[in-house]
Amino acid sequence: MIILEKPYVSDYLKETASQFHFPVLANEHSKSLNLNSNVELLSDKKAVDWYNTSSNARIYTNSENAIQWISKHLKDSSLPQKINWFKDKVAFRNLTKELFPEVFFKALKPEDLDAIRIEELPKPFVIKPAVGFLSLAVYPVQSNEEWPEIKEKLKKDLLDAALLFPSEVLDSNAIIIEGYINGIEFAFDAYYDENGNPTILNILKHDFASAEDVSDRVYLTSKEVMETYLPPFTSFLNDLGALADLKNFPLHVEVRVDEHGKLLPIEVNPLRFGGFCTTADLTPYAWGFNPYVAFFQNQKPDWNEILKDKEGILYGLIVLDNSTGIKAEKIKTFDYEKLLLQFEKPLELRKMDFREYPVFGFLFTETRAENYQELAAILQSDLREFVVVQ
Repeated sequence: MIILEKPYVSDYLKETASQFHFPVLANEHSKSLNLNSNVELLSDKKAVDWYNTSSNARIYTNSENAIQWISKHLKDSSLPQKINWFKDKVAFRNLTKELFPEVFFKALKPEDLDAIRIEELPKPFVIKPAVGFLSLAVYPVQSNEEWPEIKEKLKKDLLDAALLFPSEVLDSNAIIIEGYINGIEFAFDAYYDENGNPTILNILKHDFASAEDVSDRVYLTSKEVMETYLPPFTSFLNDLGALADLKNFPLHVEVRVDEHGKLLPIEVNPLRFGGFCTTADLTPYAWGFNPYVAFFQNQKPDWNEILKDKEGILYGLIVLDNSTGIKAEKIKTFDYEKLLLQFEKPLELRKMDFREYPVFGFLFTETRAENYQELAAILQSDLREFVVVQ
């Protein structure tokens, strides 16, 4: 079963549900999407009965807004507990501390911020909501001197986020401080089958503009990325699955790999792939298969075959977050046509209502490795050149 919720459901996901007759929960949002008649809409009762009587029940959600329904209707199953292990970053660190004892973390409340003795904390560290989404209210702290300014920004972000997202998605009442994890960052989608065996569906390298950058602007995948990191990331998933007894479970994982090849997890997002239907929907462009179908039908990608003839090609996911410094209400339009001209082969542009969410849209691209500069340019851009102010 698929649970569709705000903020965004792609046409690709809707078409997948229709083509393969995957049932969808009949909630308020799915009813508003005018789904094809091929899609069976399940009432709450029918969905719960199906889950409780199926020995191989699989649930996919496009959004963590769906956690509310699961917590309420499937509370007698083990699923809410497994979700919480990953959604709550403090619970996640406690779960995995035997695998990664070197990771420093500390839980606190917003009201504790003013009492923090900044000089006593190991730096650098990252401070963020314990239950969060994207890079909202995430700040790296390098020195004692910058803390007062960051603290005030964090307070404001938490207040703003409380108006945008339910607490199951971003909880403004719980904060975690984590030791900064050095290395190259990656994001990947995967699932566990009914026997607890993991299958990786894609791997994307997360590029940053600088050491201080925490944005989600550029992710890219390639043959080299897949071949290099499939073995160690699969090994990590085996360890994680054993800890949490994961079966029939999709997830989106973020990790860093240091210069010695040591993997350290940043976070695991339960029951979904990349947010806003991003990483999963890039997969068919890059690797030629449908990751949603792979999860529901237990398909295992043949990477040796898939990666043939993919040498020297980069597939990019570009997150057009509002980094302009200009408030959304003061922006008249975003020049998407000008944006597309910056890339040699745009694959798909998805426009977003930047007045509702702090994102102008998402862009999938194909780039020759020798032309990486086009990705580097958008990575460094604050996007001001694409906006028209009121």
